[in-house]
Amino acid sequence: MRAITINEPGGPDVLVPADVEPPTAGPGEVLVDVVAAGVNRADVQQRKGYYPPPEGASELPGLEVSGRVAALGPGTEGSGWAVGDEVCALLSGGGYAEQVAVPVGQLLRVPAGVRLADAAALPEVACTVWNNLVMEAGLRGGETVLLHGGSSGIGTMAIQVARALRARVAVTAGSQQKLDACRELGAEVLIDYTSQDFVEEITAATDGRGADVILDVVGAKYLARNLDALAPDGRLVVIGLLGGTKAELDLGTLLRKRGRVIATSLRSRSLEAKAEIVTQVRERVWPWIEEGRVRTVIQSRHPLDDAAAAHAEMEASGHVGKILLGVRQS
Repeated sequence: MRAITINEPGGPDVLVPADVEPPTAGPGEVLVDVVAAGVNRADVQQRKGYYPPPEGASELPGLEVSGRVAALGPGTEGSGWAVGDEVCALLSGGGYAEQVAVPVGQLLRVPAGVRLADAAALPEVACTVWNNLVMEAGLRGGETVLLHGGSSGIGTMAIQVARALRARVAVTAGSQQKLDACRELGAEVLIDYTSQDFVEEITAATDGRGADVILDVVGAKYLARNLDALAPDGRLVVIGLLGGTKAELDLGTLLRKRGRVIATSLRSRSLEAKAEIVTQVRERVWPWIEEGRVRTVIQSRHPLDDAAAAHAEMEASGHVGKILLGVRQS
């Protein structure tokens, strides 16, 4: 089986195409012939040696795929899945390969109207966004959400989900081109972090109140300023550490605002927790996709063997939306 391996921590060139033993569908798993795989920032962190897979997960990178069911493992009888079904899936690893074994609870049917080769852009971002904005932060209609990195894969999905929830969306991004793309998806408050202070901008845009929910991928570098930007009873959800891991927290500010700081990670959660997130995404987000209210945003596609080029593109940070790997013809 063709796959992408990581020989040692390092730059994109440590992603090496290789022939490896194919996986088998264990108890409660389904084997999928992969058509496309999504590239995520977490894959870059794993390649650098900062984000190892959970115990028992594949050492190969890749957290989401689309493809066709190739085989059913023991205990999946009556699950509703059959060989040949077109699916996409949330993974703990192993997506950069021609086949992957997936826990049955993490499978999703490809939404109506979405090409199989495009569906790999959906599972990781949809599950991350729904879990953090809704299940963790409780975002509601009429609230204001601030999304850092609004033009990223997570950001472009979060804009659309928040709009579908009837929330007001503010974003930060690093260029006018990216902000224009966010506007087209429904963002109303557009902040260029290279020339504007997001605390001042969100405060002004909300008549001094601040953001009810902030979804942050930066971490330590933004912690103090995120608290300043938070509205009373606001919720700050930290899902990334691009700006470091350690910072001081002003508890006085947090107390005055009755704020909450929530830190989450999807990859290391239990099978049961992931299955619950996938179920809610299937019930709530998939109908929006099929209605056209939420769509995939895809920047580029690379062949599986060119995974290094895909990682280099992601690290250059010029993309809007998702970067995909094409594994086989759909």
